Amino acid sequence: MVYALLSVIALLLIVLFIVLNRLYNLKLHFIKNKKSSVPDIKKIWGKFDELLVDMIAIHNYGMSGIPKGKEDDFYKMALDRSCDIVDSQRGSIMIYNPNDNYLYIVADKGINKELVESVKLRPGDGIAGRAFEKGEIIFVTNPQKNPNYDKFLGYDEQMEPFVSIPLKIGGKSKGVLNVHLPKNKNSFTDLELKFLTILADEISVMVENIGLYQSIEKFYIELVETLARIIDAKDSYTGDHATRARERAVKLARKLNVPQKMLRTIEYAALLHDMGKIGIDEKILTKPGKLTEEEYNQIRKHPEIAYDILSPIEFLSPVAKIILYHHEWFNGMGYPDGLKEEEIPLGSRIVSVIDAWDAMISDRPYRKALSKETAIDELKKGAGKQFDPNVVEAFLSLIEEEELSR
Repeated sequence: MVYALLSVIALLLIVLFIVLNRLYNLKLHFIKNKKSSVPDIKKIWGKFDELLVDMIAIHNYGMSGIPKGKEDDFYKMALDRSCDIVDSQRGSIMIYNPNDNYLYIVADKGINKELVESVKLRPGDGIAGRAFEKGEIIFVTNPQKNPNYDKFLGYDEQMEPFVSIPLKIGGKSKGVLNVHLPKNKNSFTDLELKFLTILADEISVMVENIGLYQSIEKFYIELVETLARIIDAKDSYTGDHATRARERAVKLARKLNVPQKMLRTIEYAALLHDMGKIGIDEKILTKPGKLTEEEYNQIRKHPEIAYDILSPIEFLSPVAKIILYHHEWFNGMGYPDGLKEEEIPLGSRIVSVIDAWDAMISDRPYRKALSKETAIDELKKGAGKQFDPNVVEAFLSLIEEEELSR
């Protein structure tokens, strides 16, 4: 997977080099064109600057890693940039779904919503389907007279000329960019079509990157879940401790308005917070009586063991940091570094409360599970000492909601 990602990045750099070279040649062409007036050249150079900004925006957004369910935000941004570069008020992006062999609209601008929801095209069907299948740009000057477009003629906004540009990577079409001609223009200029083609090339690479990123993300999710099962199997008294911690951590993080990008990190940290117990003697983990000081010191090492295992993995490095500090106390009396209050990452403070709650209401080798009422009292006593009081308050509200929903 990693090698595949490096290959896409290398391909992206090549594409950027080619695009920038084309931009440079285009500029030279217009500089040498003696017929161009000074205002025209200024306008052209302004458009070049705009194109470069659009390319960088699309590139940065796509390379940031787009998780499943967030693709539409990227497609909407890419479409807006493409329409703006030619002053168009209408357009769409269609992406091919190989599972059912249809093209679907994934982003739209200025198009009837009924049309957006109903349209799906086979490769070769309609103008966009033909552009996708042939891998060629198609410009339609009069849709009303084009037999490949007759199914869309019931919508007034679809009467204007438009261009369909295939989104291709490695000679294979992934989708289509459709941009409609502004009402105040008779045709797209050669320069505008070149600009749209350049943006389509950049969008194509990002579409490929989205698929690759999500494949890697799926791989890592499965890896994390496998690791969590191994942990629970080693520390047998926990049962589904990791799974319960995961579910509650996500709910609690949302209740605390944690940014969306941090949710997955906290989820993984909750799943793997006991990862370090892999390096602890099983006899210590399952000892029915009180631990000796030496045994307790061994137990205290598990956050650092987990950190040492996970931090070298780039994808799990932020997760490792949360796990490292999930036994820190809000008053600074925890371990391993004696951090306090806001010094402790919010994710660690969330996992700390979740972990303590589940430990209290579960059977342990040395005692039976506490009642929920007793566990609630213990959390309240620990607020401001062991736990972040704001996190405790939000967690108890979550527990109350769970009870009411039963």
